[in-house]
Amino acid sequence: MSAIRSIRNLGPKTEETFTRAGITSAEDLREIGADAAYLRAMLTGMRPHFIGYYALVLGLQGRPWNDCSTAEKSALRLRFDALCAQARHQTLARTSAGLPQELAAFLDQIGVRQGMAQGTAPRT
Repeated sequence: MSAIRSIRNLGPKTEETFTRAGITSAEDLREIGADAAYLRAMLTGMRPHFIGYYALVLGLQGRPWNDCSTAEKSALRLRFDALCAQARHQTLARTSAGLPQELAAFLDQIGVRQGMAQGTAPRT
């Protein structure tokens, strides 16, 4: 297995970011693809950055990060914005308490969160 940093334009910090997202090799990254990998990285806490995104896309194509035409950059910007929106949507799918929706619904069903909100003990 090759290190992620063996891909053009990607260094140790990017490798750490993808490793936190569960992507541990260049082969994994190529198989997953730029968009899915970038989304996973955002969902594990990476702050989105357009240049980093298109450096990844171009790196997976074996191109330098600055080898991007204006038209291509515009198309990549649309993809990047869509990924950011998707990450925001998936993040908002969590409740204000930071719980996954399914867990929050279960806690509501058994009365745990209702009791907490009303300052009473949970139903038994």
